[in-house]
Amino acid sequence: MPLPRVHLFELNDNPAVPRALRDTLIETLSRTLAWGGILRGLVEPFARFVDATGASEVLDLCSGAGGPAAILAEELERTGRRPPRFVLTDLQPQIGAWERLRRDHPSIIDYVAEPVDATSLPAALGSAPRPRVIINALHHLRPELARSVLCGAASGAPGVFVAEGFVRNPLRFAPYAPAGIPALLATPVLSPRDRWQKALFTYLMPLSLAVCVWDGVVSTLRVYDEAELRAMVAPLGPTFVWEYGTYRFAPFGRGSYFFGLRR
Repeated sequence: MPLPRVHLFELNDNPAVPRALRDTLIETLSRTLAWGGILRGLVEPFARFVDATGASEVLDLCSGAGGPAAILAEELERTGRRPPRFVLTDLQPQIGAWERLRRDHPSIIDYVAEPVDATSLPAALGSAPRPRVIINALHHLRPELARSVLCGAASGAPGVFVAEGFVRNPLRFAPYAPAGIPALLATPVLSPRDRWQKALFTYLMPLSLAVCVWDGVVSTLRVYDEAELRAMVAPLGPTFVWEYGTYRFAPFGRGSYFFGLRR
C-alpha cells in the first residue's frame, strides 16, 4: 500500500534556524547530488523533453540556491549533450549563490534578480515561449500551492518538467549516504562563507548531521506521487500530454520525473 503524503516541517524552511546551518544543508545537498550522480538518470528524459520543445533556454522556477539546475546541466555536458540555458528564478532570489553559478557556468546559467512568483509569472517572463523546469523543489509546497505553481508554470509554456531526487519512501534517503556523508564533512572547508560556524555545527556538534537526516527523511514523505501530480494538472485539460517515470541511481536510489508537452 502506498504511503500517504505527510507534510512535516523541514528545518531548512524555517528562518529561525541559523543561516549557517541552513546553508550547510543546501550546500551538502548540492554536493551530494553532484558527487553521487543523483541526477544522472534525469539526462535521458530531460533531453527528450527539451528536444520535443525545441528550446535552447528554460525557465527554472523555485530555484533555491540553484544547485540542482547547475548539476543537471553538468550531467548533460558530461554525456556530450548541449544543455539549454537555465534562467534561475525564485520568490526569494539568492543572488550571491546564483552569481557564483553564473561565473562558473557563464554559457548555461543566468538568473532573474527580482522576486518571481511561480504561480503568476510576470508578463516579461511569461510571454517568452520557454519551457518551465522545477527540480527538487515541488515537495516543499503544500498541495494547493503546488497545484497553483504547476498550472501557473504551464501558462503560455511549450512544456513543464518536474523532477525529484526521491520517491515517497523514507528508505529512499539511505542511498544518499555514500556521497552525502563526505559532502557534509567537506562543506565547512569548501563553503564560501561562515566556515567556522559550519565547522562548529558539523565537527563539534551533531546538529548538521541530525538536521540533514531529518530534512532528508521528511522530504521523502513530502514527494508527490503520479496520481497526485496528474490530479494537479487535470484543470489544464487536453492542452498538454503528460508523462511520469522514475529513474535509478547507485546504490539503490530512485527518483521521479513528470513532464507535460503542449499539444
